[in-house]
Amino acid sequence: MPLNRARLGAIRLGGLLLAALPGWAVAVTCGVSATSTAFGVYSPNAGTSLDTTGTVTVTCQPDIAALLFPYSVRLSTGGSATYSPRRMFNGAASLQYQLYFDSARTQVWGDGTGATVFLSDSILLSVLAPVTRNYTVYGRIPSGQTGAAAGSYLDTITVTISY
Repeated sequence: MPLNRARLGAIRLGGLLLAALPGWAVAVTCGVSATSTAFGVYSPNAGTSLDTTGTVTVTCQPDIAALLFPYSVRLSTGGSATYSPRRMFNGAASLQYQLYFDSARTQVWGDGTGATVFLSDSILLSVLAPVTRNYTVYGRIPSGQTGAAAGSYLDTITVTISY
């Protein structure tokens, strides 16, 4: 048995080296999913912003060898067609909100245009085993939007993974 394990280790190491050589193609399939950033009940008279979080999940599955695999994740503007600010709607009524990359809520998560940033990361993929990464999305509805009508507001954000 120890001899077989040593051979298997050598084969895996060889796969790592081959995957890093120029001209070698490694097939990888990645997917992305997200949980909702549900804000709950917003009170324009509260005097404080309403914060929440959601999750973007990236899962990549290699078809053969192990390698360090880069990717990026971008968020769309939603229905407002602009990042500054994003808006969610209830009929003609709207509420300003924003989705952020950082917990301090200073970096708008978008597509890299304007003043937005996007996620750029890499995953060390192993032989035929899927790898999953979770990223927190930080949402905020600014306080003081006194013109907001009562009701449920909705916006749909498209999450795009590039690899």
